[in-house]
Parts: sequence; C-alpha cells; structure tokens
Amino acid sequence: MEKNLKKLTILHSNDMHGDFLAEDVDSELVGGVSMLSGYINKVREEEKNTIYCIAGDMFRGSVIDSEFQGLSTIEIMNMLSPDVVTPGNHETDYGIAHLLFIEKCAKFPIINANLHITTNGARLFKPHHIIEIDGMKVLFIGILTQEVLSQTKNDGIIGTFVDIDEAATEVGKICNTYNAVDIDFTVLLTHIGFEEDKKLAAQLDPDWGVDVIIGGHSHTFIDEPAVVNDIVIVQAGTGTDQIGRFDIMVDTDNNCIDSFTWKTIPINDKHCPRDEVLEKILSRYKVQTDAKYGRVVTRLKKRLTHPTRIQETALGGLLSDIMCECLGLDIMLLGSGSVRSFELGPIVLYSDLCECFPYDDASYMIKVTGEQFKRMIKFMVRDEVWDGAHCEFYQLSSGMRVVYDRASHEFLKFDYKGKPIEDDKIYRIGLQQFHFNNLEDFFNISLEEIFKNGKPVVVATSCLGIFDEYLSNHQNLDRNITGRLVVI
Repeated sequence: MEKNLKKLTILHSNDMHGDFLAEDVDSELVGGVSMLSGYINKVREEEKNTIYCIAGDMFRGSVIDSEFQGLSTIEIMNMLSPDVVTPGNHETDYGIAHLLFIEKCAKFPIINANLHITTNGARLFKPHHIIEIDGMKVLFIGILTQEVLSQTKNDGIIGTFVDIDEAATEVGKICNTYNAVDIDFTVLLTHIGFEEDKKLAAQLDPDWGVDVIIGGHSHTFIDEPAVVNDIVIVQAGTGTDQIGRFDIMVDTDNNCIDSFTWKTIPINDKHCPRDEVLEKILSRYKVQTDAKYGRVVTRLKKRLTHPTRIQETALGGLLSDIMCECLGLDIMLLGSGSVRSFELGPIVLYSDLCECFPYDDASYMIKVTGEQFKRMIKFMVRDEVWDGAHCEFYQLSSGMRVVYDRASHEFLKFDYKGKPIEDDKIYRIGLQQFHFNNLEDFFNISLEEIFKNGKPVVVATSCLGIFDEYLSNHQNLDRNITGRLVVI
C-alpha cells in the first residue's frame, strides 16, 4: 500500500540575543536579521509547507534590544513573522510583568507549558500551538529551563509566584489531550540545552508521538542531529549567522517521520537576499542608539577575550579586578555568564561595553570564612560543570591562585596574595545581585551561614556604571591569563 506522504520544511533559530546587524567577515557580509528574513521569505516562496520557529532568547546582547527593553526586538521579530516561538530564560530579564506586556506586542504565538503561577497553578502562556498546513496538523509544545527561576528572584513579589513543573509530565498532558484531534506531527520547542533535550527525549513515552525536539539555551553547534528514543534533536548554535533547516517527509497515515534531511544554512550575502523593509525598521532604532552609545570609553592595550565561561579569561580578569578595586573588596567573584562578548577592545565604545556587560545590577559584599570560601569554590568546580551542565561559574579577581584536581576533588593550592587561605579568617567577597539572590543554588551555602559573619551590604547599585567610570579614566589597560584558577 502506497504511503500518504507530505513534505514539511521547518526553519528554526535560537539564542539570537539581539544579533540584528550583519558583520563584514573576510569581505563577506554574514548574519543579521535583514538577510535572515530574506532567506526565510525565499524558502517560504519556494516550499509550499514552510514553518519558521524560534527556540527562545530573542532578547539581550545588543544595545538596540536593551535600550528599548525588548520592544525593539519584538517589532523586529514581528517583521520576521515566526509561526511559533517559545520564551527563553533571557526573555524574563526585564521582569515577568514586562514579558507579559511584550507578549501583547507580539504578532506571533508565544508558547510555554511549564511556567506556572504557584498560587493557582495557572500557566503564564498558552502551552501549545497547532499549525494547520496542507491538510496536516503540526503540534508545537514549549518548554523552558529551570534556570528561569534564578532570574525571577530579581523580580520582587511577582517572581516568588513563578514555578517550573517537570517538563516530561507537561508534555505528556498535552500530547494525551490533543492526539485525539489527529495530530500528524509533534515538535517540542525547548529552551533547556542540548544535553537536557537528550535527557528529556529519553523520558518521553513513544505513544505520546513526539517526533522532533528543536532546542536552544546551550548555544550548541552540531554537525548532525542526535536521535534519542526515535526523537530527532537539533539546535542551531547562537545568533543570526546561521539558521537550522529540516526538510521532512511526513507519513500522515502513521503520523510520523518517513525521512528527513537537516542542516544549518549560513546566512550571508552569497545566497540570502536583503529585506529592505526590515532594514528601515532596524535603521530607525540604530540611529537612536548610535547617538547615545557611540562615544569612545577607553582604549585597551590589546583586544581582551572571553572565549569560554568555565575558565579564567583575560577579559573576565579585567572586569573582576575593576570591581574588586573600586568596591574595596578582598575578592570579587564576577559571574562568567555576565560577560556576553567573546572579545572587547582595543577601542571600546560605550555600545561595546553595554553589549559586553548588559546586566546592570547591584553588587553585594558578603563576609565568609576561608573554610566557607573553599566550599563555595569547590561547588563551582563540581563534576557536572565539566560534563556539560549549564552551571554558574566565576571570574576571580587578582591575588587568587587556585589549583583544583578533578581526579581527587581536592585543591592542590588555594592562596590569596601568595599565602594559603586561612580557614578561620574572614574575607570580604563581592557578588552581583543575581548571584547573591541565588546564593544557595549557586554556591551551596545558606544565607543564614553568611549572616553569622555579618550582614551583607549593597556596595554598588550599578556594575555597568563602575565599568564606565573606571575605564573612562584609565587607558591602555591590559590583562593576561595568570593562573587565578587552574583545573587539572
């Protein structure tokens, strides 16, 4: 008996992080939403059944986004016209209430199944979206990472009413409820990370009929999809330099994949036409941000880099040193994930600084014993960090010399200013507000323990303001990797 097959093309982006502008790379224009839109429109014209989806984190990463607190991003996304979107953890950066306002500005469905209000169990968003195309019904379900709970702790009273339910359970509820309406194809649109996607796929009941997981959050570039529990799992890295593309033959009799191809498509001026209408929208925002953010802050001695979050970096060292010096601390623990640029300098514009460090939160000084500090750092370098889990990691200010042996799980050296840290001595440690608010989750130490050493104090209300002031008054600064934290 001949199969009833229909072709479905799914384009997907994730973790775009305000990457709106094309860059000149080796005399070739690469990325940007104008050519991204041009490619999407081209495929929509060429392929009868095309769906474009975004797996979270449209926000953060550019001054065009931060200056207008995401409103500019939503207008630009409206021009891309995605068919369905799931929020990422950075969609909550401007607050839960602001995100719900942003949703009203969106001309596309935003779905999430596991973000709830704890007082009554109500979901903040519609959990799913069904797209009917060429006689097929395609079910999308949105899932968000647990890490959003860390961010909502900055959101005052509203943030305390947000909870995350077990993802697999939520998927089962929705699949069981809507399979009866003859769903031909089921996609999980997730923002939990590639490794977590594989764990989630393994937990799903095959009878729920999930065919594909399109993910985000871990910024993972892959050469080919992973397949777990007969579910195809993909992710398209980060930014707008590329887009993921599925070409799938759907067996509409058995509601499953018959065959597929998947690849990432580079977004460049060789084959992606520009969207001139979108460029006009983008230009309007860029003119305003250029006027405000175009000033030169400083010149560094050389370009400083931050290639990874889980090791000492030159750029992370400079920023942690600035905070430590300005705030009169013994040691600054600067969140590695707060540094959003892979490099900075040598000429630093204010726009560069804001894009490098978009989280303008307060800073706290806490007092910890040497023994407690060792415990905090040991938790930071626990095994799951090196196994690929998305964990918080920190840049240490100068004066620290830590050598950690992964095999023995012991410190071979734990020195401050050339001398071993004393277990009973009190040290003044700096933390950003986000990390202070999540002290127990990020460091495995309770606030009660900290209070025994003295009340935590807000020592600055604006980290970005400190960087701007310090860098504006210091030229030709430099940093190198000096072994502040060595893991062997």
